[in-house]
Amino acid sequence: MASNDKIRNVGPKSAAWLRQVGVRTIEDLRAVGVIETFLKVKRAGFRPSLNLLYAMQGALDDCHWADLPDTTKAGLVQAAELAEKDNPIKNRWEKAAARSAARDGTSSADGGDEAARDEGDGFGDGDSGVREITGTTRDFD
Repeated sequence: MASNDKIRNVGPKSAAWLRQVGVRTIEDLRAVGVIETFLKVKRAGFRPSLNLLYAMQGALDDCHWADLPDTTKAGLVQAAELAEKDNPIKNRWEKAAARSAARDGTSSADGGDEAARDEGDGFGDGDSGVREITGTTRDFD
């Protein structure tokens, strides 16, 4: 496949995501694998739908993604869910909560060791002197 050829079934936005994670050709996709590529895209901070998962498998099978059998689609979803369960993907809010908990000395459900590594981004910096006011508008009348 020439380097300027597109991966079948993949539009410009998804192609940009794939390039960001180092998958530029069908050979790259075959080497990395559909599930791992899908998870790499998610870990990079993008929000792919299952259509990307199906599209990549269709590219490997040389068919349109909608022509994949339902059993294949279900197997892909199950494999992606299992792979993500083994190595959960944390969104930026979960990461920030872990950092904040580590700085405040409270426990964090998703591990404080990562929180200690991710210091200095200015997000969720623990006790910054600003206190959150909670309640209803009636409470402040």
